[in-house]
Order: sequence, then structure tokens, then C-alpha cells
Amino acid sequence: MSKALYRKYRPKTLAEVVGQEQVTQILSRALSENKISHAYLFIGPRGTGKTSVARIFAHEINDFPYEIEDDYVDIIEIDGASNRGIDNIRELREKAAITPTKGKYKVYIIDEVHMLTREAFNALLKTLEEPPVHTIFIMATTDAHKVPVTITSRAQTYTFKLADSDTMFKHLREIADKESIKISDDALQIVVKRGGGSFRDSLSLLDQISTLSADEISRDDVIAAMGLPADEKIDQLLADYRSGLVEKIATDLKDILSSGVKPETLSEEIIAKVVEQPEASLLPLLGKLAEIKPPFVEAKLLVALVKPVAMVASPAPVAAVASAPVAPKPAPAKTPATSDFDRKAFIDHVKVLNGGVGLPFSGVDLRVNGGVLEISTRSKAIRNILEKDENKQILSEASGGLKISILDSAKESGAGVKDELISKISDIMGGEVQNEGGGNPF
Repeated sequence: MSKALYRKYRPKTLAEVVGQEQVTQILSRALSENKISHAYLFIGPRGTGKTSVARIFAHEINDFPYEIEDDYVDIIEIDGASNRGIDNIRELREKAAITPTKGKYKVYIIDEVHMLTREAFNALLKTLEEPPVHTIFIMATTDAHKVPVTITSRAQTYTFKLADSDTMFKHLREIADKESIKISDDALQIVVKRGGGSFRDSLSLLDQISTLSADEISRDDVIAAMGLPADEKIDQLLADYRSGLVEKIATDLKDILSSGVKPETLSEEIIAKVVEQPEASLLPLLGKLAEIKPPFVEAKLLVALVKPVAMVASPAPVAAVASAPVAPKPAPAKTPATSDFDRKAFIDHVKVLNGGVGLPFSGVDLRVNGGVLEISTRSKAIRNILEKDENKQILSEASGGLKISILDSAKESGAGVKDELISKISDIMGGEVQNEGGGNPF
């Protein structure tokens, strides 16, 4: 069985590490000058080489030749996720006090160190405060913010970065040529893009598609194998979004998803496209697409892509209502909405500012009373959403500056209209009770 590419091409010396010169050059200099610290912290995204560099550094500190499968008793690797308790760290502390067997130092590599419990961190801190002279700790993490400052302050910290596309393309091209993998530049660029700057992920993808064709692997081969939407389909979807063509969006979206593309993958591809070629009309999509996750992923994707249709009437008439003097009325306290208030224009404007806030208005009563827009609903979930300060600000802006008052219609009239959207969601979820926690249903 052939070895996976990411293992076969794992670097064995600091000089072989690609794309992390800001780390490897400093570590190489420390080795040559014999200025070794007792603790190191490697931080950065997954697949950027933190563990590989830790292993290489541990071997070079002790002048051990490095092979991927070797096993030196003085180099101890610990998975922080599996050995996260205080007892594990106490055992480590006891063994750390023992002098190394062959090397100059006993080196502990703690991967995913952020997974340690608070008690375990406290136990580790005691060792870092008074480390044995022959012991070195190399910690690695993808979540540096979860590592206590008491730990980080006692370690030399090095940041690993995702590789830029040019560096990754050159690296993958060299490996593809060595492995006699015939692949076009366009196809390889897709691998680079999908790898996201992670060397491990990118090499795994190259490995995955290496047998797609006996001839040269084409861009279309890679798209089909990875279940990716073609660029032209994404471009068409974005064009539909710009034009607000709801039915066309629904049709094109259904076509893409029916070809086997996952909604989450499509969301990632659209985000990547917008980030690469940003334009003001598309930026509102980023926040919506980033939140797309189960359940009801397809529905959420459709809602995110449906740009509110251009308002038939501008919100100016509403603004005029706000600025026009209102004659005092002795009674009643509640007055009907003015004829100038355009409900559809208001809701469309809300959706433009924040689609999530615009969703709950089905079955909600709106009326202008003086300089106040009164929004009445019996749904506590909807009231909780609309009562949030940031949402009331959106409502006020969409109404042309009216003050916002959120009312309980059940208390006003003793009855109310059941919100259609929440009802539908409840039915889909098996008749579950409405969300009373105040969160946006989407």
C-alpha cells in the first residue's frame, strides 16, 4: 500500500518546511546559537505544520535523525484532547523530573494543548514556573485564545500561517510532477483553492483526485469529483441575486443542489467568490451565508440569496409622516395607521437592512400613532427579536426615523393572530413549542 502524499512529503528538517519561514528561520538560528527555551507555543490553523515542526525541532535539539515512524524515548507526544485531566499532567510532571535516556533534553510535545482542563493547566503551570533543566515543552494549538495567559507568558510563541495560493500551487506542482500526476494548471488551482492554505488538506485533495484520469486531469474532472458548482453557475446565481429574481434564484439553486452539490459547499464557494471579487451589492450576503448550517440548510440558503425586491415606494412618505406636525387628539389613545404609511415598503426596507429582522412580519399589525410606529403581535418570540436595541434601530431607520413601540396584541385585544412563519417552522419541527428564547428563528 502506497503512503499518503501528506505523509510521504512531510518535511524532515526545518529547511524542508514550506511557507513558514517566519518560524523556521528563528528556530534554526536558536539551534545554531544554542539558545533553547524551556517552553514553546506553536499557534495557527490546522494543517499548517505545527506538529511537524515540533517533531523536527525536538529531534534537532537532541541531534536525533528524524524519520516519520521513529520512536525516541526522550521525545514524548501527548494529545491534549485525550490526556486533558489533572492526573495526566501530574504524571507528566513526575516523569519530566527524570533525566533523559539518550538525548540532552527530554522533549514533551503537547498537541491541542487548549483542550486541557483548568486544573490541568494549573498543574502544567507549576512545571513551567520551575522547569527541570533537561526538559523542554513544545505546545501546539489551533485555539490560542483558550490557552491561559499564565501559560503563554511563560513560552516563546510562534504563529503559523496558512500558505498563500502561489506558494501552495508551486508546492503541489512539484509534488505532482514527482508523482507523475498529470493535472492541468486550472485543475490544480481548484485543489489550491479548496485546500484553503492547509498543506495537509491540499495534499490529501491532490491524493484523492490523482487517479481521476489516465490522461491529464482537467478542471471539469476535479469539479465533478469534488461535487463543486461550476463558476458560471455561481456567477449566474449572483447575477440573479443582484436583480432580485426570486423565481430564477429558486430554479438555479434547485438545479445546482440537485447535481449533488451540498448547500454548505455552495455557501463556501459563494463566499470565496465574493471575497475574491468584492462589490457593495454582494457584501450583505457574507454574514448570511456564514451562518448557514443545519437544520433546514436548503431553506436558509434560499432565504439568504433572496434579495428583497426593489421597493415600489421609497420610505420618504414614512419620513414625511414622522416630520409632519400631528394635531393633538383627545381620544382614543390608539389611532389607525395613516394612509401614507406603506407597509410593504417598510418591510422591504427592513429586509434590505437585515433579512432576519424582516422575516417575522407575517401576521404582525403595524400602525402609526403620532410619531410612533406601533408593532403589535401576540408572539413572545417575535417580540423578543424586535425588542433588541439593534433591531429597533433597524426598524426606526426603515420607517424614516419613527420611534418604535413593540406591543403584545393579546393583552390589547385578548386575542391575536398566530404568526404564520413561526407556525410553519413549528409544524416542520413536529409541532414543537415556539422558541421563547428570543433568538432569530433563522
